[in-house]
Amino acid sequence: MLQSTILALLSASSALGSAWIAPGAVWYDTSDNVIDAHGGGLFKEGDTYYWTGHAAPVPEDPTWANVTLMVYSSRDLVNWDFVGRPAQATSGLWRPKMAKPNCHYWVYGQQDRYSLSLSSDSAAGPYTERDRTRLPPRAYSYSDTGMFHDEASDTWFLLTSADSNTVQINRIMRNGTVGEEVSNLRNGPLEAPGIFTDSGIYYLILSAKTGYRHNPNKAYWATSLAGPWQGGSDIAPPETKTYNSQNTFDFTIKGSERTTHVYMGDDWVSGGWGGSTYVWLPMTADAETKTVTLQFHDMWRVDPRTGELSFPTTRERYESEHATLSKASGVAEVTFSEIEGTGSRQWIRLLYSTADPQTAKVYVKLNNGSNIDTLTLNTRAGLGISTPVQLVLQPGSENTVTLGVFGQDSIVQVEGLEILEDDFDV
Repeated sequence: MLQSTILALLSASSALGSAWIAPGAVWYDTSDNVIDAHGGGLFKEGDTYYWTGHAAPVPEDPTWANVTLMVYSSRDLVNWDFVGRPAQATSGLWRPKMAKPNCHYWVYGQQDRYSLSLSSDSAAGPYTERDRTRLPPRAYSYSDTGMFHDEASDTWFLLTSADSNTVQINRIMRNGTVGEEVSNLRNGPLEAPGIFTDSGIYYLILSAKTGYRHNPNKAYWATSLAGPWQGGSDIAPPETKTYNSQNTFDFTIKGSERTTHVYMGDDWVSGGWGGSTYVWLPMTADAETKTVTLQFHDMWRVDPRTGELSFPTTRERYESEHATLSKASGVAEVTFSEIEGTGSRQWIRLLYSTADPQTAKVYVKLNNGSNIDTLTLNTRAGLGISTPVQLVLQPGSENTVTLGVFGQDSIVQVEGLEILEDDFDV
């Protein structure tokens, strides 16, 4: 292994879009705007996926006027077109999910602890409010929205965390209303439900109720949506707190080569404000042990046609031993020179680690420009050796990329950086 560079400050002294799924990184749509669809879910029609979610709240607005339905569309799950805000008259709509229980398109979300439904003749909208209700049969209040489509019966099911620490599953009727309860789970304070099925077993993914703080999400299982629900095993090593995320939706790609299950999670910043990112990961289910396991990759994608996973290749790697190290005025920096840029947004892996990403204030700087906090580019920055970020470098090989750290008692180990091939062929 090549020698690393240590940054230490001790108290004693183009074609726009993504092309990759990078958990925790800031994702951009094809118009080069940050994707804003939190607590979201996917709906597929033909070869097109629709991603619905809510716009991030604005801290200074207690009316939640900005928390409205957001819709994006994609055919490859990485390059997302912004469809619009198709229900602008509806505010305070949290964690919306799309369904199609009849010939119309429906969206269900939480508004003031009620289940609010909206409908449209088009997946793209516009949407009109239809029904605002408590949950049958006990008129429980309504919280986090989950959605599941049972293909065998062509029936949609609404999932939520309700009163009395009850996770409840209700059938959506053909007229779009919320129907009878199918089953429930009472196993303590749980929320953020999602369901997928594998080998005849239904898996219910849930998070503990810890506000916007990460926790180990769990998987429960049943052989029928009617329950009973059993288990409660971790879907990721508990110390990772589900790779700093909370479940929002789970979906399956039945490709020509393999079936791939995908976990959709949110990496919330405090308060769920703008700056929250997305953690999507492939997952496997073990029919013998009745467990679910997330497979962590810092960058990956899935082919919706085949179900096959792929991963980026490195075009060029720049080692820290060939970089320039400088220290001055309580700041330590490693500068990499002759970095090849494209002139448009491109993926770069920053290869560094630190014992405490929140304490070590790490930034990146392009061509001696302004400092950019790496946590604003990727909320997982510093948690592993690899931090993928999207940056815009000048065309050609005259770019410099600087990694710096400031603050007392901060130690950062820098190995280098990698420029990745952008070889995605839709």
